[in-house]
Amino acid sequence: MIAYSSLSDQQLAGLLRTGDQAAFAQIYERHWRIIYAHVYKMLLDEEDAKDIVQEVFSEIWLKRETGDYTNLGGYLYVAARNKVLNAIKKSKYRSAYLDSLSRYAADFSNATLEQLQEKDMAAAIEREIQALPPRMREVFQLSRKENLSYKEIAERLGTSPKTVKKQMFKSLEQIRTNLKDSGTIALLMLACLR
Repeated sequence: MIAYSSLSDQQLAGLLRTGDQAAFAQIYERHWRIIYAHVYKMLLDEEDAKDIVQEVFSEIWLKRETGDYTNLGGYLYVAARNKVLNAIKKSKYRSAYLDSLSRYAADFSNATLEQLQEKDMAAAIEREIQALPPRMREVFQLSRKENLSYKEIAERLGTSPKTVKKQMFKSLEQIRTNLKDSGTIALLMLACLR
């Protein structure tokens, strides 16, 4: 039976190349604390440091046949340092991405939502106008879209200004009643049509 603890790093690396799990276990036991200490010193995060140490030793096992382990301690240190630098770089990019995303969300904010709501409400009002009986719709459009007075509408349609006023009142009431469920924005927009 081989006393792995008495073997040098080079001897352990040679056995590692052949797939000797006991040699790998000895390499891990011999170096993990030092590598962990270096990684922790750079990251100051226990869980991230453990993850990186795990990755370094996993890669050594996966690359056991092709890795250059002539200076095993130096190789482990450089591999760990590179993983730390990559983690920091990823963290920076992730942080920059999250900052950018939060700025975008702030820009999108309420103004955009209000514009969308306003468009929806305008479409709802237009649907209600189109649902009016033909004569009421005509009176409403002449009043609100062409800005004609009740007297001008009455002359154009051959009716009295009093009838026009009554039809306008009824059309506004009908639209208001149907839009109550749509909320106050639609009612405010309708008030602007007056």
